[in-house]
Amino acid sequence: MMTITFALLLAAFVLGLSGRSRPAIACLFLSSIMAIGLFLWEIYSPDYGFRMPWLQVELRHTVPAGIG
Repeated sequence: MMTITFALLLAAFVLGLSGRSRPAIACLFLSSIMAIGLFLWEIYSPDYGFRMPWLQVELRHTVPAGIG
């Protein structure tokens, strides 16, 4: 997925140098979408994702202090 993102960036650069601004902007936009998607997949993937305690929300049942 990262290879596709960099390929789209390279295509945007080459198209921009050749004077084709609309396809270059489209490739740049698609590259940004791919990068955001990759970032979110790496953050929220249960198997491959990063372990960030401040992003994990779990309801734990605890006994209040002073009871049993």
